Amino acid sequence: MASYLRGQGVADPDGLANDVFLRVFTNLGTFAGSEESFRSWVFAIAHNRLVDDRRQAARRPQIGDRPLPEQAWAGSTEVEALTRLGTERVERLLEELTPDQRDVLLLRIVADLTVEQVAQALDKPPGAVKQLQRRGLVALRRRLDAGDAGRTLSDPSDVHPPR
Repeated sequence: MASYLRGQGVADPDGLANDVFLRVFTNLGTFAGSEESFRSWVFAIAHNRLVDDRRQAARRPQIGDRPLPEQAWAGSTEVEALTRLGTERVERLLEELTPDQRDVLLLRIVADLTVEQVAQALDKPPGAVKQLQRRGLVALRRRLDAGDAGRTLSDPSDVHPPR
């Protein structure tokens, strides 16, 4: 859960995940279904909470021009540097996708949900989820093939490839 929220660029993914699990716990009596449905239900709550968090963040004044560090790093400087570079690159790539593509890819890959579960969590038809996944992967592949150098996904053909 926290990985999904971290991939969405949430400032406090662990805190938001805790809030999601609290909401799951308090609403557990209203849930009926299978284990697969439960996962979809939990990620639907997470997605809705993410949307709420973004709305609240847009209304909050920013303090300073730099974000606070997410965590204190321990270990070797080399491991720390590689971890931060990898994380920054992934975040940069995800930021260039459309929000719907990013949602679908994170739920499919990080949360390991099926197409049907993602469709339920995002309240979209399964066909739309498949298209968003395909377009997002094509855009990422093009970006990676370009060597990540000096090219952005602002070209509409990257986000919506020709058929």
